[in-house]
Amino acid sequence: MTTTRPRVPAAASRPPLLTRPLLLRFVSMVGASVSFFLLLSVVPRYATTSGAGLATGALMLSTVLGELAAPCLVARYGYRVALIAGLTLLGAPALVLTVSDGMAWIVTVCLVRGLGFALTLVAGGALTASLIPAERRGEGLALVGVVSGVPSLIALPLGVWLAAHAGYGPVAVAAGVAALAAIVAVPGLPDREPTSGKPVGVLAGLRTGGLMRPGAVFATTALAAGIVVTFLPLAVPAAYGTVVAVALFVQPAASTAARWAAGRYGDRHGPARLLVPGLVLSAGGLSITAVTGSPVAVLVGVAVFGTGFGIAQNATLTLMYARVPATGYGTVTALWNIAYDGGMGVGAAGFGVLAGVTGYPSALAVTAALMLVALIPAYRDARSDRATRTSPTGVVAG
Repeated sequence: MTTTRPRVPAAASRPPLLTRPLLLRFVSMVGASVSFFLLLSVVPRYATTSGAGLATGALMLSTVLGELAAPCLVARYGYRVALIAGLTLLGAPALVLTVSDGMAWIVTVCLVRGLGFALTLVAGGALTASLIPAERRGEGLALVGVVSGVPSLIALPLGVWLAAHAGYGPVAVAAGVAALAAIVAVPGLPDREPTSGKPVGVLAGLRTGGLMRPGAVFATTALAAGIVVTFLPLAVPAAYGTVVAVALFVQPAASTAARWAAGRYGDRHGPARLLVPGLVLSAGGLSITAVTGSPVAVLVGVAVFGTGFGIAQNATLTLMYARVPATGYGTVTALWNIAYDGGMGVGAAGFGVLAGVTGYPSALAVTAALMLVALIPAYRDARSDRATRTSPTGVVAG
């Protein structure tokens, strides 16, 4: 006589992903994203050419500094207070941006908004991670990437278009309202999750190899992303202007699709093994893009790069969250976003100097080759068969 083993329902091993708190979190996420990206390209134009760099520099500087301080604020005051403060600091200054066109005023507004954006990133990111089941973290973070990424893709060009057709004032008000209106969803979110373990500070995170290795890999791919979005319009011959526009759409579209695929794969097989493929595809895509005189090469290159970048985005963030207790989610969010912002900034600045000496095609090829140095930390993590092993303090050892 044969017996059959009872089948376990799939739902028993795959907890629901879209819960009410996560849907409420999406509201504040979309509000912050729309508010930030509506003005990202508009404020430099409002500041005029002479002050464009100063305005953007002030915004990014205060964002990075805010990301360093935000984990402590989140640990002390909780998710809701930090998120409300971030949305307020992001939205309220936008309402008064056009009160003056003086550089001191514009820079002040950018500094305050940068701090607000940092709080929404760190507090919101940590909260989001706590709302996603660990078994579906990769897939959940991929969904979060789509929810936050699509509004940015729409808001960035929409802000420029609105400024040209309606003026700077309406765009600034719209950006302010988007952030402030999202506050209504925050009271419905959980404030503090019941957690055990010692909080993981930023300094401790910087000393932890299990966090810094994937962080270094992601910073390397972000460096290339900063180069692509900043210099591709300059590197490609002017006759191929349409190709550049298509390429700048293909790259984030490929990244979004790859984040989703990487999330599903990582949940089933582990995200650590995706670090090497993500890095190799990013470097390979950049090297193909170096053939700037060929429209086909440019489009294929940015598609390959976007795929690698999307894989790296999801795999590194998923891996870093898995290596800390819930008390360290704020620190992981801060470190990952610093790698993102810092990598893009360093890439754009350094590449400009290199391209001035070698020219754009050679500079792209050299950068792609240098990116492969990050295979060292990527390969070390990929070989680890205990990627989520924690130390007594709750952080991955070494």
